Amino acid sequence: MDFLFDIFLGQPAWLWLSFLTAVFVLLYVDLFLLNKSDHVIEFKESLRLAGIYAALGLAFGIWVLFRNGMDMAADYYTVWILELSLSMDNLFVMSVIFASFQIPRQYQHRVLVWGILGVILLRGIMIGAGTAIVHEFAWVLYIFAVILIITGIKLLKIEEGEKEDYTQKPYVKFLAKHMRVDAYLHGNNFFVKLKDNSGKMVTYATPLFLCLLTIELTDVMFAFDSVPAALAITTDPYVIYTANIFAILGLRALFFAIEHIIHRFVYLKYSLSIVMVFIGLKVFYNGIFDGHIPAPLSLAITLGVLAGGIIVSIMKTRGDKA
Repeated sequence: MDFLFDIFLGQPAWLWLSFLTAVFVLLYVDLFLLNKSDHVIEFKESLRLAGIYAALGLAFGIWVLFRNGMDMAADYYTVWILELSLSMDNLFVMSVIFASFQIPRQYQHRVLVWGILGVILLRGIMIGAGTAIVHEFAWVLYIFAVILIITGIKLLKIEEGEKEDYTQKPYVKFLAKHMRVDAYLHGNNFFVKLKDNSGKMVTYATPLFLCLLTIELTDVMFAFDSVPAALAITTDPYVIYTANIFAILGLRALFFAIEHIIHRFVYLKYSLSIVMVFIGLKVFYNGIFDGHIPAPLSLAITLGVLAGGIIVSIMKTRGDKA
């Protein structure tokens, strides 16, 4: 049992195993106990489930506080809040993907929950690789900071466009061409046995599985923004990974509550722009002036700016229809 106390990416192995076990238990309860039958997730149910995940995310930060101190807890909450905000756009994109593949609402929750399994693996790989590179080559952190500043500025220039048809994306066409994909849904099944042209029974993927893959690939693209942002806040992979997973769990549970009002967060991108530029500049400040902006202060600034953007958005769009 000594391996449980071996240090893996800065923390004992038992901490990683405990966290991953807890997440898999949560997903099992969510998918096979609370939502074992396919049904439309209503507003109140979505809020209740999201509230549970939010409470767990907050409680985990308190545990980090007592175990590792105020600075690490503040870094955790900063990454968690930033990931929640960055993922708002991801929710809108997932809504468009479901519409593109014409996935009925009663099957969407199943796709979102199974999609988290891919996120657990893919985010882990990206965060592990990112922290290893930063620890080996400290100057790479400045590249991440520049990426954040540029991304923050670009956010100001993004205009709301028409909804895309994700079935026409090149990578989706590539997947459809190189996989056996049936044209029709077969309930909540990701795969189904059908006869091919020769009459032989073979396994076909359904549009539900193709939709799941599209959401996973989209999440990887979004991670190229969120992972550098998290690394600019802290290089502790345990803090980044746990904050990412709790944020994604909570947001996907909240999907059905906010999918029809997410268009109202019109000023959130400006808040995100300010926060991303601030985090990028903080890296240069810490390096050039050998200074250190306290983690609790960074958390307060991040929370204040993002909350301000959300409040102003809601006030300005009061009365707007979906």
